[in-house]
Amino acid sequence: MDFTHRFAREPDIAAISALMARAIGALQGDFLTPSQVAASRAVMGLDTQLIADGTYLLVHANDGRLAGCGGWSRRATLYGGDHSTSLRDAALLDPRHDAARIRAMYTDPDFVRRGVGRLVLSVCEAAARDAGFARAEMMATLAGEPLYRACGYRPIERIETPGEVPVPMIRMGKALR
Repeated sequence: MDFTHRFAREPDIAAISALMARAIGALQGDFLTPSQVAASRAVMGLDTQLIADGTYLLVHANDGRLAGCGGWSRRATLYGGDHSTSLRDAALLDPRHDAARIRAMYTDPDFVRRGVGRLVLSVCEAAARDAGFARAEMMATLAGEPLYRACGYRPIERIETPGEVPVPMIRMGKALR
């Protein structure tokens, strides 16, 4: 299947949010309990700062459907959406010392294992490299870990999110040069 991509704009927010909700509900269930899937929504979602920064990518199928999304950031926030304010840090990273952040990657369940995630990663990694970053890091879900490993990311640390129902996640990194 052929895909096109472009950077997101503010009018895309509703479609992005709908795709994220669908992906979380459908794709996390093989890795998390139902209560963990519900709890993961507190730390997953759209950070609209990525759209404002012009670093959030949309992937469309040739029929126009939104197949996936994801972005990169030069800001310190590693993961979390607009609603997870305690996780946010808008400080700018220094590409000489810090790793760029790969953020908020989601694939519509109808398009998994068709290259959407790899396309998002390759575009984001190239943009981060062009911005002077030598490394990239992300906070991966258990569902995303196999793709990220296949694309060269390696675990840095395993965490559980705080809260009544902890959600396991994996901080992963990769050299970009």
